[in-house]
Amino acid sequence: MPEAVPDDNRRQVLYWRLLARLFDPEEQAGLESASLAVVEDIGLPPALLDPQTSVDSIVQRHPELAAEFDGLMVPDTETDTDTDTEATADEDARDRAVEVRRAALVSKVLLNVFSTGSGAVSAGQLSRWQSDAGRLERALGSRPGELRGGRGTTPDPGGLVPGLGPELGAIEADLVRRMHLREVLADPELAARLTPSMSLIEQLLRDKSNLSGVALANAKSLIRRFVDEVADVLRTQVEKTTVGALDRSVPPKRVYRNLDLDRTIWKNLTNYSPEEERLYVDRLYYRHTARRTTPQRLVVVVDQSGSMVDSMVNCTILASIFAGLPKVDVHLIAYDTRAIDLTPWVHEPFEVLLRTKLGGGNDGPVAMAMARPKIAEPKNTVLVWISDFYEFDRSQPLFEGIEEVHRSGVKFIPVGSVTSSGRQEVNPWFRERFKTLGTPVISGHIDKLVHELKTFLT
Repeated sequence: MPEAVPDDNRRQVLYWRLLARLFDPEEQAGLESASLAVVEDIGLPPALLDPQTSVDSIVQRHPELAAEFDGLMVPDTETDTDTDTEATADEDARDRAVEVRRAALVSKVLLNVFSTGSGAVSAGQLSRWQSDAGRLERALGSRPGELRGGRGTTPDPGGLVPGLGPELGAIEADLVRRMHLREVLADPELAARLTPSMSLIEQLLRDKSNLSGVALANAKSLIRRFVDEVADVLRTQVEKTTVGALDRSVPPKRVYRNLDLDRTIWKNLTNYSPEEERLYVDRLYYRHTARRTTPQRLVVVVDQSGSMVDSMVNCTILASIFAGLPKVDVHLIAYDTRAIDLTPWVHEPFEVLLRTKLGGGNDGPVAMAMARPKIAEPKNTVLVWISDFYEFDRSQPLFEGIEEVHRSGVKFIPVGSVTSSGRQEVNPWFRERFKTLGTPVISGHIDKLVHELKTFLT
């Protein structure tokens, strides 16, 4: 394309080509040739236009592009205050050229993530898509996995693209469904190419009863990898706040790390010598670090019906982490139309997940009947109930049971979802009654539940 063509037109060519390929995988000859001319003219590799080439492959061949992809779609908040007309014109021209280059890179990331075609999907294709989705998340300023409800710790950064998390999760779930998962799991080499994700774990948990031998072993390995990765992230979240209030009846340890420097200076100011410009310290002051804790009981009830898979996985892992804290007694119950007490395995989320049976309807009163005997001291008990609260004509009995437990002094926390997307439909009948009860439904990122539990245990 001749240099005389304005940069705005070049950028439009690239974006029109992107839109055309997103809605129709067939190439539009005119747009393809024009886009190729633009890419070559600005010094970028033609492979950027090939949807079959991953961003990682591009970066491996052209490492100088790695830094450009990271943060690529984060808005630039810098403002130009230069008032020189000629300088501003030059800068404007450079900015336009930069925008053309950015359009080419953005188009590559978006096309690879959102143009997934149809038909069967191989393990290699899923792995390539996951790496490209990770690149998109990094382009938005997130870490890989954060927007797809996986291993991240924060939701969509600043709400840059509302609803993107659920969209990426839906695309990944569709790719997993289109993959012949059982055949892939039976081949150790193909299975090794899979990257654990919430969508993949959901499929493995649903299909685990149909797996055996090598396929089952590979499935368990993937589940354990995912559990361990999520647990590492959540454990950091939980351990940020120390449980228990300071116990001032216990003298502070007189070690350097406990030295209260500000208080020491303040208390010794009367010993300051202006002539010598020195502060003479008569006494050192130390911070209290011992904490007073009361045994707390945490009862987690998780709806394991088909709509709550991600919450089931996250809360199972979270329960195991709190179970590892001192003086916290954790009980775990899963239910659909029946309830099962998973407390004996609460320290091992991997084993818990293997014992779950996803699917079925909801019968909350059955779970409440199992949970109620676990409440020995109401004021020292928190009951976390994770569900969409769509019951089989038993809404009133469940709410009456919850209301009774709450009024006995139990800290009741209803949770609609604990995912990074935060998108979960909750029965409006329950939502309104919980609000009236003073226990509004938590529905959002798992950080919210972590905060609520740490507040109760502090």
